[in-house]
Amino acid sequence: MRRGRPGARPRAAEERGRPDAVRRNGTGPARSTVPAAAPVTALTVPAAPGAEPGSAPGAEPERREPSRLWHVTLSLAGERTPPADVRRGLERLAHDHPFLLTGRYAADHAEIRYWEEARDLHDAAAVALRLWGEHRATAGLPPWEIVGLEVVDRDTYHQRVTEGYGRPPVSPIGVHPF
Repeated sequence: MRRGRPGARPRAAEERGRPDAVRRNGTGPARSTVPAAAPVTALTVPAAPGAEPGSAPGAEPERREPSRLWHVTLSLAGERTPPADVRRGLERLAHDHPFLLTGRYAADHAEIRYWEEARDLHDAAAVALRLWGEHRATAGLPPWEIVGLEVVDRDTYHQRVTEGYGRPPVSPIGVHPF
């Protein structure tokens, strides 16, 4: 008598990579022609229409605001650091954070500008305030503190630029001295 799951191939056939291996008594294929049932791993309860997958049955579907683009300007300052080190760190940050538009720097301060995708202003600001600290060690950034933060939505940014009130996009894009 053969032991194992119904519909499963014998191990010897699997090890040899032969799906049509002959049984020991020579009476035909070892593989069953009846498809095996899918294994049951967990009890699945159908979700209510519009509900998130994995949410509790009968629960109200979570309403998520669509994410928006926010223009972020982060200003930093601290002790004097060789400008070459600051530039190298900002270039590594630009590589780690691909949405970095510009990085301007001097020996004792820097400014980075980039677009952030977030649900609301609070989320965009929280990410911006963590950015320097989280990348300080990996990018080799100086131990400076954040001295300024501006976060504006995309429409406001473009309105400012068109009306001449805001700073136009710094050109060329990349890391440059002040």
